[in-house]
Amino acid sequence: MSETGEKLTGANEARSATYAAILVDSTGHALRIEKILKQHGVANKLIPTPRQLSSDCGVCVRVQQQDVERIRTLLDEQRAGYQAIEPI
Repeated sequence: MSETGEKLTGANEARSATYAAILVDSTGHALRIEKILKQHGVANKLIPTPRQLSSDCGVCVRVQQQDVERIRTLLDEQRAGYQAIEPI
């Protein structure tokens, strides 16, 4: 639902969602982060790194922006290496 009470569908729903990208040095790091997040019930998806973001790897992990602080803590606890977490 939007703020005005309209049901969001298709492209409108995608535009209203706010995501962040976890940038990594390698595909191996991305796969490790994906596994850690999955084990802790955090929704995520491997995607190609958006062109506007700098990364040494062509793959990043997309997550919900609202989960970023929890994810930072979790990845630091697990000593999972990443370059940055950027909004997309």
